[in-house]
Amino acid sequence: MIWLTWRQFRVQALTAAAALTLLALYLIHLGGEIRTFYDTRIAGCVAGSCLTARRDLYDSYSDTVIIVGALLVAVPALIGIFWGAPLVTRELEARTDRLVWSQSVTRTRWLAVKLSVIGGCSALVTGLSALLLTWSASRYDEVIGDRFAALSFDSRNVVPIGYGLFAFVLGAVVGVLVRRTLPAMAITLVAFTALQLLIPTVVRQHLVAPVTETITADASVLNAGVGLSLGDDDTFRIRGYTVPGGWALEDSSPLLNPDGSAYTGKDARPCLQLGDPEASMACTAAQNLRFEHTYQPASRYWAFQWIEFTGYVVLSVLVAGFGLFRLRRRI
Repeated sequence: MIWLTWRQFRVQALTAAAALTLLALYLIHLGGEIRTFYDTRIAGCVAGSCLTARRDLYDSYSDTVIIVGALLVAVPALIGIFWGAPLVTRELEARTDRLVWSQSVTRTRWLAVKLSVIGGCSALVTGLSALLLTWSASRYDEVIGDRFAALSFDSRNVVPIGYGLFAFVLGAVVGVLVRRTLPAMAITLVAFTALQLLIPTVVRQHLVAPVTETITADASVLNAGVGLSLGDDDTFRIRGYTVPGGWALEDSSPLLNPDGSAYTGKDARPCLQLGDPEASMACTAAQNLRFEHTYQPASRYWAFQWIEFTGYVVLSVLVAGFGLFRLRRRI
């Protein structure tokens, strides 16, 4: 049965191997360029030259890293569409299921072997792709990248392996239910895409309880690129504050006086009337203002990776079990 699976899958496997080879050659070249830039411009830089070097690194490689990351995020969906969805529907539409499933190999064993072998290949393809990009963009991510950003998180390290496995199993089981290739491909694409949008925007931040800290809005905070905005209710909010490497869960937070009341335009007027921006900023910093910041610390990055990877593997097993059950009961 494994030999038969390979015979039927060898064209797709060889195509994937060729694509991975080309991807590896390109990402090794890209990684070498980024490392050379890092070693010559950023490692050991001082003061203003570091800021210029970081800006040049971003200008030179950000578009490339983003595009490659987006392409690799799409790989699991393509696997689900072109490897998963036709797995059963191809047999049903060609009427070969009557011959295949009337032999000594039961339909349950047939599907189990197919899911195991091709699912393993799916995980291997996405895993190697993610490993290549993780290595290639490692220096870029170290200097500029936000590891918790959806595009970065979804295309690096171990979690893409879970995506590839689940997308394939989802496509195969949708094929069992729908029994037509094109509708199965469309449903797989919609379902997997919806899940990939839902997880980073709604679910991921709640996988581990976030940390909430009270931050003093001193000079180091106010001069670190944060912004103050005055709302229609005449209260100030602070925007853009981040803990290094952390994942901020709120765009802005209310700015508070030492007694816990909201910092208003009336409170800020004495500082704003100074005229000089630097003097106004120093005056604001001296008021001992504070705000609450809710975030996920950088130290939890790998915890999120493993939790989400495990979740997708478990979901793949459950969906595969459901597919085996339905196929066995199909008349």
